[in-house]
Amino acid sequence: MNRLKRILIVDDEPGFTRLMKLNLELNGAYEVVAENRGADAVATARVFRPDVIFLDVMMPDMDGGAIAAALRADAELCRVPVVFLTAVVSQNEVVELGGGKDGQTFLAKPVTLQDVVQTIERLLP
Repeated sequence: MNRLKRILIVDDEPGFTRLMKLNLELNGAYEVVAENRGADAVATARVFRPDVIFLDVMMPDMDGGAIAAALRADAELCRVPVVFLTAVVSQNEVVELGGGKDGQTFLAKPVTLQDVVQTIERLLP
């Protein structure tokens, strides 16, 4: 039996992270941890050891860019794929850019469960 893929979702909206965690875990292929405080994201990632991190860009206490920089600077986490979640770009812009820009993967909010699962499966075949 394959091990569950470990997913960390960092977003300041508890309703979003709770719903995403519940739906991903119902799939049976994922173990999910949700973190609602950007400032705690790196520490949570160090303990949980995710395979993929979904990271909100705009959060009140620490923005996604700063968190991603801290993750890249951490020797144990620097290779974990980070997918930015953002309301700054539209779904059409994501499609036009092929789901990425400047070497970063991102999903436009509102994001669907299908978008998240497809992204996980693309990053972790």
